[in-house]
Amino acid sequence: MSPAKKRLGELLIDEGILTHDQLEIALLEQKTHGGQDPLGKVLVQLGFVSEEIIRDQLGRSLGHESIDLERLVPDSRALSLVDQETARCLRVLPVAFDEEAGRLVIAMHDVFDIVTLDRLTALLEGRAEVKPVLAGSSELEQAIDRFYGFEVSLDGILRELETGEQEDDLQLETDRYSHPIVRLVDAILTDAVKRGASDIHFEPEEGFLRIRYRIDGVLQQVRVLHKRYWAGMLVRMKVMAEMNIAESRAPQDGHIQLAVTGREIDFRAATHPTVHGENLVLRILDKHKGIVPLDSLELAEDTLASIHTMAVRPEGILLVTGPTGSGKTTTLYSLLSHINEEKINIMTLEDPVEYPLPLVRQSSVNPAARLDFASGIRSLMRQDPDVILVGEIRDQETASMAFRAAMTGHQVLSTLHTNSAVGVFTRLRDIGVPGDLLAGNLIGIIAQRLVRRLCPKCRRMVEPSPKQRQLVGWGDEEPCVLYEAGRCESCNWLGYRGRVVIMEVLPMDGDLDALVAQSSPLHEIEAMARRKGFRSLAEDGLRKVAAGLTSLEEVKRVADLGALKR
Repeated sequence: MSPAKKRLGELLIDEGILTHDQLEIALLEQKTHGGQDPLGKVLVQLGFVSEEIIRDQLGRSLGHESIDLERLVPDSRALSLVDQETARCLRVLPVAFDEEAGRLVIAMHDVFDIVTLDRLTALLEGRAEVKPVLAGSSELEQAIDRFYGFEVSLDGILRELETGEQEDDLQLETDRYSHPIVRLVDAILTDAVKRGASDIHFEPEEGFLRIRYRIDGVLQQVRVLHKRYWAGMLVRMKVMAEMNIAESRAPQDGHIQLAVTGREIDFRAATHPTVHGENLVLRILDKHKGIVPLDSLELAEDTLASIHTMAVRPEGILLVTGPTGSGKTTTLYSLLSHINEEKINIMTLEDPVEYPLPLVRQSSVNPAARLDFASGIRSLMRQDPDVILVGEIRDQETASMAFRAAMTGHQVLSTLHTNSAVGVFTRLRDIGVPGDLLAGNLIGIIAQRLVRRLCPKCRRMVEPSPKQRQLVGWGDEEPCVLYEAGRCESCNWLGYRGRVVIMEVLPMDGDLDALVAQSSPLHEIEAMARRKGFRSLAEDGLRKVAAGLTSLEEVKRVADLGALKR
């Protein structure tokens, strides 16, 4: 019998969650009460399983998403589309509203209730289609009580804080959501995720708290709050991240997982003491945005072909290099997704695991368990891998183990912090990898940066100056046009929306290996690479400028245009 056709009790037994005896007791109890209550409700009442287990199991068996309402951050736009009386009557909760897609995510305990879905569709009057997700019955009732009746918009909560009385104890779990500081933190997290931020910075100054988002790689100040709110906000986020709220003099790290705008979002939290109090930065990890197919990176055809060729090499090391925040991890995951299939054993060692991948065995380094990159690679090699991903090569021991894995028939993917592709050779020599070991074991190197993408709705055409023509490589008489940033509501008046990658790709071959083995100067290695078609970061950036994807100012921000060789 296929899993989709099995009954709930059989599925729970197969998962090892329920025993046959417990199922018989539950069925007898259900029969005793006339069979009116669903089996899942009876199992929860008897204490055999939790409502969360029933919800998740039903979601998997029915092929529908499920959601944990205990860790849900409400969407004020979604709540405004369905009034409280309707939500209570239909026993539904609006979870998220995607205005661009015209979709309203609704949490329900019965995702096949056609009557309820029809009533919601009629209520929305064509403003959005309804996407149901599965939620526990009692969770729904509690969530409706929590979220309706309290202000959830950022401006509304701030007005409430300015005019109302505040409680002192933020750790009380009783009716915790009613506390305005709790709702203020949730509103900021929701706002940052909706705006596509990668980081949230909470920065205390002498008399105020500055809040900045990093959007498309650039920090933007979004709020300035009175400093009296910061103590409560910090305690709240430390509790969420399971940090020590009594410790304020030492840095701390933590982790928060919440359902924001209808999907699971991870936040990596880090505090740091400053002269004006503790600074807190949240790194936002959205699993739904983590993996981009290689074909969607808008690479030049020859660049994409080179990457495809390197990705299928059976052994050797492929390195992705660039500064922090340049998209190295995303590129590595794209490479893994490109080669990932059932007949290949892919294993990773990361710090930490950021995005889950199907079929891939992923591990996080754990210093407490004496599992660092070097010892982890040694352990992974005993797991019969075909491909090994090492989060970062930081020292001689890790580099030595990575190259040893490459020399014994494994493909190794990793990252390194250097400014350019040819800079990898100097960096690896600095950490103790000799040139003769590099030669023949490097598959290739990808160096990259991220530049902001011009908003397609408001970008403006401008006539390039003679200097700009020369820089981009256009002749004096050649018809051409440049684009610069405009301003519109779609991009929050910034002129940019999203990011695009610029890359330099250096595939290794016999000629380059010979130069590396002889520890030749970098300019000789680069000259040889150029004869084979190598294009620098700046040149690839100018190609994207000519295509209208980004502006000349953006490429100047991340690449050295003065080093162009023509």
